[in-house]
Amino acid sequence: MTKDVCRVYTPIGTPDFDLRITWNLVDGVPTGPPAPNFTELRMGEDTVTAADKAYVQFACRSEELLGSSSVGHIIVGVERWGMSEKPEGDVQELKDAYATVAHSFSLAMARELGCENDGGLPERPVLEPA
Repeated sequence: MTKDVCRVYTPIGTPDFDLRITWNLVDGVPTGPPAPNFTELRMGEDTVTAADKAYVQFACRSEELLGSSSVGHIIVGVERWGMSEKPEGDVQELKDAYATVAHSFSLAMARELGCENDGGLPERPVLEPA
């Protein structure tokens, strides 16, 4: 079940959309290729980004999550809701921005949970395609 971390709304008088940051505990690492609108990045177990969203999945071994002997797989998503059909602005900049936000929340969550090795996440986001 996907859970909200937070939502960010636009100021009054600006184009209406919101940014939703979510997390979910999943069964394992994805096995198939990503959808064509996604670009794979080298962060955590699996990271993909698109012009309106990004997802970072990482492994967490932690007493806080499932106990020290089990590994949990957490996916953090950042999605822009209420966006028109075509993205506004530079698509690569949008992809990088969503991936950066997803990485930041993922790293903070991994540290808060005390995941071994920060869940395998780098200190800074890796924005080069895999």
